[in-house]
Amino acid sequence: MLQVNIHGPGDVRLDPAREPAAGANDIILRTAACGICGSDLSYVDMGGILVAPGGTMPLGHEFAGTVETVGHAVRGIVPGQRVVVDPMLEIGNGGPEGAFTPRLLVRNARLGVNVHALPDDLPLERAALVEPLAVARHAVNNAAVTTHDKAVVYGAGCIGLGAVVSLRHQGVREIAVIDLSDERLRRARQLGATLTLNPRRDDVLAGLRAAHGASEVYGSPLTASSVFIEASGAEAAFTEIVRIAPFAARVIVVSLHKKPAPIDLSLVMMKELAIRGAIAYPKEFPEVIEMLRDPAIDVAPIISHRFRLQDFMQALATARDTDVSAKVMISFED
Repeated sequence: MLQVNIHGPGDVRLDPAREPAAGANDIILRTAACGICGSDLSYVDMGGILVAPGGTMPLGHEFAGTVETVGHAVRGIVPGQRVVVDPMLEIGNGGPEGAFTPRLLVRNARLGVNVHALPDDLPLERAALVEPLAVARHAVNNAAVTTHDKAVVYGAGCIGLGAVVSLRHQGVREIAVIDLSDERLRRARQLGATLTLNPRRDDVLAGLRAAHGASEVYGSPLTASSVFIEASGAEAAFTEIVRIAPFAARVIVVSLHKKPAPIDLSLVMMKELAIRGAIAYPKEFPEVIEMLRDPAIDVAPIISHRFRLQDFMQALATARDTDVSAKVMISFED
């Protein structure tokens, strides 16, 4: 059995691993698919988190699979059940396990808490998107969108694309996406974005004013877009949102900004902007599972590449190439 581990900054390896053993409160999953997250790339660059001296950090937290073994004290979970797991700090985020492995130990398994059953009609690869889509869903939930909103998503990585899916699912029909990658913008259009803009060649404010309507505050030209979701992690994106957002706009920051971003508080005050963060998914796993059952919701464009576990290094390099990749998925099934 193999396991992807981080050994140090930039040092990620496919290591031999022992078969897991379940305790009384644990289960063992046969992993079907696991996606590479942007945070995985950051973990590799940092050399992992919460790693003891000389230790390693197992990688992988966006996954779905089938239950193989159930500890005798576990209730409501049975062998053969198809599930997704809320990983939080236990799996692939600095905890003792990581899901880039064919058999995964899930400690303290509790149905409806950290383990969520899947309907029979939901493919496991599609279910492996539940975790990142739940992050995006939480951002959209925090924006409290209505069908009258005109939304702008900055960043067309997996979270930004997931935000497009959730916005459409919640009835928002005017959705603009801003990104530097034409390939990612193409995927955004496939998912339902009604306007895509590449700042390398497009005037973002002019494009938004033409599509969403024009607004102004104290003579400054603004867009009439009402919701902004910052999923790019770029300082320039956040600064631009504060500059072009109209009066009473809601701004949700769901991306990881690795350094402080300047903010013009006078604009926040004058325009009464509501700026709110969004992290993880306090209640969104069941919502996303139900959403993915809707045949009208097509998330296929989010997955750009598929690799086998033995080709993980190639998969990782592909995930780093944001001009061509969206979600890179590791498949464990034939």
